[in-house]
Amino acid sequence: MIHKEGRTLLFVLLLVIVAIIFAFDYFLPGMNVLRNIVTGIVLVFFLLVLQFFRNPSRDTVKNANHIIAPADGKVVVIEEAEEPEYFKGKRKQISIFMSPFNVHVNRMPAAGKICFFKYHPGKYLVAWHPKSSTENERTTVVVKTQSGTEVLFRQIAGALARRIKWYVKEGDVLDQGQEFGFIKFGSRVDIYLPLNAKVKVKIDEVTTGGETVIAELA
Repeated sequence: MIHKEGRTLLFVLLLVIVAIIFAFDYFLPGMNVLRNIVTGIVLVFFLLVLQFFRNPSRDTVKNANHIIAPADGKVVVIEEAEEPEYFKGKRKQISIFMSPFNVHVNRMPAAGKICFFKYHPGKYLVAWHPKSSTENERTTVVVKTQSGTEVLFRQIAGALARRIKWYVKEGDVLDQGQEFGFIKFGSRVDIYLPLNAKVKVKIDEVTTGGETVIAELA
């Protein structure tokens, strides 16, 4: 399945491929080798974009005590960190880095009501830069679970990702594993949990958005 964020781009690329073939056949009928080379390059690019916008179905095993990975990628941070925007205190942070080859759909780590949302325009530092979580383009979302626990997660743009999409607003009630956003061309997602949450993943572990249990609430 192709994600809605990529359908227009893929359609335009298809038109470009058709236009290239037509142009060579009409204006340069004897340049078959060059036509095939140029068409092949554009086709490879089309396939790369196609895989980037794939949107596979995920089987979320819903559990109110579990925090599910909001993105496909690799765990790059597990630490206690200050969260200055909403909690204004220490929380347990888990960060997942999304390469351009990962699925870039973002999914709800927990079910509940969106009690805070804010979009921040910003820079496009590489996603692993220490200041990317406070200076890059980003969104901050806080979901309040049925038990009253608040979980904050943040979409962060990277050097290539210059377009963050979100499909939530304050007051929305979403299910665990439900799609809440999309980041184009690589980035990361930070999750901030209570200090007593039990982390279930390790550094460099690969996660599957909507399926991998990354933490358990006390």
